[in-house]
Amino acid sequence: MKKTPLYDKHCELGGKIIDFHDWALPVQYSGIIDEHKQVRNAAGLFDVSHMGEITVEGPDATEFIQKMITNDISKTRDFRIVYSPMCYPDGGVVDDILIYKYSSEFYLLIVNASNTDKDYDWLSQNLEGRVKVNNVSDYYAQLALQGPESEKILQKLVDIPLGDIRFFNFMPEVEICGQKAIISRTGYTGEDGFEIYIKNEFVHKLWDSLFQAGKDYGLVPAGLGARDTLRLEVALPLYGHEISRDITPLEAGLDRFVKLDKENFIGKDALSEQKSMGIKRKIVGFEMVDRGIPRTQYDVLANGEKIGYVTSGSFSPSLEINIGMALIDPAFSEPGLEVDIAIRNRATKARIVELPFYSKKYAKG
Repeated sequence: MKKTPLYDKHCELGGKIIDFHDWALPVQYSGIIDEHKQVRNAAGLFDVSHMGEITVEGPDATEFIQKMITNDISKTRDFRIVYSPMCYPDGGVVDDILIYKYSSEFYLLIVNASNTDKDYDWLSQNLEGRVKVNNVSDYYAQLALQGPESEKILQKLVDIPLGDIRFFNFMPEVEICGQKAIISRTGYTGEDGFEIYIKNEFVHKLWDSLFQAGKDYGLVPAGLGARDTLRLEVALPLYGHEISRDITPLEAGLDRFVKLDKENFIGKDALSEQKSMGIKRKIVGFEMVDRGIPRTQYDVLANGEKIGYVTSGSFSPSLEINIGMALIDPAFSEPGLEVDIAIRNRATKARIVELPFYSKKYAKG
């Protein structure tokens, strides 16, 4: 398995290491529920150095990215971030990515760890114009500092006013621990927070410095388990679950990131047809009425007939109920309707609810 530069730190802290898409990463330290609640109430630090980074540069970089994504970056200001699915011609999702715009001729793409090589190949195969793409994932380590105390903690280590970095904006060369880093106001938890990109060789010092700065603010190390329950509560999609090669952005409810009025992009024709014909499957949220924790791939039933399947499910530490998302027939998607989740071959009652389950608390600026 591949290891991030902080692997030894995780072992020292008692992190339970698992295989996550061929990466050796901590799923938890003190416990998923404890780490989850600390992020909601104070702050947690995640090592997300397994995430991939790809640069796109050249005079035609903007036009190339416009062709590759469903969203529209034509009016995006420098040092702003755009979220977008990237699709195949049939509308299936290659990946969902973050696009950091430095200028109209230079972008940094943040991609899912399991998709890094696939994404780089897909971009390379579709390359046109005066553009170069480079996989620079081995250069960067990435930390995610998340939670309501994040700004106070990070502010102790930088001499720029972090309040000036608005949600989904970034600063490219912030000095921290004597080194230059990229700092963005982004995250995958529904809380205010920052993601920090720094050269691999300096991430140990940054990790230690953040914990020193955060010792009076309740900062804890947090693993993949809490990352998943946090993102589920705020209904953020996970590749391979709510979006995939076989689930389009429209089925996933990501319509606002699919600009069908934009000039041609890969997947536009298929997505336009899907929208005009009507969506046959839809991602919905549900909470369990009966006891039982819903898990990925469990069948969803109505009147004894299968109407879809669970894409993600868990106990919600914030709400103290069992929740999930499912891809189902839209006819059964109305909030308040009751359906059944097949848990160990037993029909277990659940109720369709509005998403997100938990209100996002991003600092919009």
